[in-house]
Amino acid sequence: MRREHYRWAMHWFDNADAIAPALPAIWLVRTGVNPRNLTERAALRRGTARQVLARQLGCREDDVVIDHDKAGRPLLALPETPGLHVSLATRAGGVAIGLAQHPLGVDVESVEARAIAPLDLLHPDERRFLEATAPSIRPLAFARLWAAKEAYVKAIGTGFVRPPESFCVSLPSETRFNVFDPLSGTDHQGELRLMKNGGQDVLAAAAIVLD
Repeated sequence: MRREHYRWAMHWFDNADAIAPALPAIWLVRTGVNPRNLTERAALRRGTARQVLARQLGCREDDVVIDHDKAGRPLLALPETPGLHVSLATRAGGVAIGLAQHPLGVDVESVEARAIAPLDLLHPDERRFLEATAPSIRPLAFARLWAAKEAYVKAIGTGFVRPPESFCVSLPSETRFNVFDPLSGTDHQGELRLMKNGGQDVLAAAAIVLD
């Protein structure tokens, strides 16, 4: 039997100085920086997250310490705030920061107009969905789909140790996605957004919060 988990109402912001009135909250920040390697990406992600979290928690940036658990998920080591969960992502100078009182995952993916979607990494239903999608919008559909998949495996704490084809994402609208996980028999719902630059859609963002 499939069990449905209803999505949480999320607050979305595009300003690192914004303070969320309630959680969960997602900040999508265009930094204007173009990291050249993984080290620079990690530094940009961590620095932007510290700025956001300091504003949200009412402390100095120097007082914010982000660590990782045994599975590699980021966690807020300082200030001590039991029950708060953090998720981070970086792509093409855009940083996503998620904060919630339940496990969550966020991800951002570039919309690559000329990229060929790796269909062999997808669930059969996802492959059929993309194959039926008009070529002109297929790159955006794939970016949304993959961002949703990565957000989900971040939320459950496995990363892509969990094979991406072992669960199914569907996109019922431009702002919502569903995940069916046959291992748990549950349906989950998450939210989608686009990060824009110069009027063009460049990044697809996804966020999901689990019970």
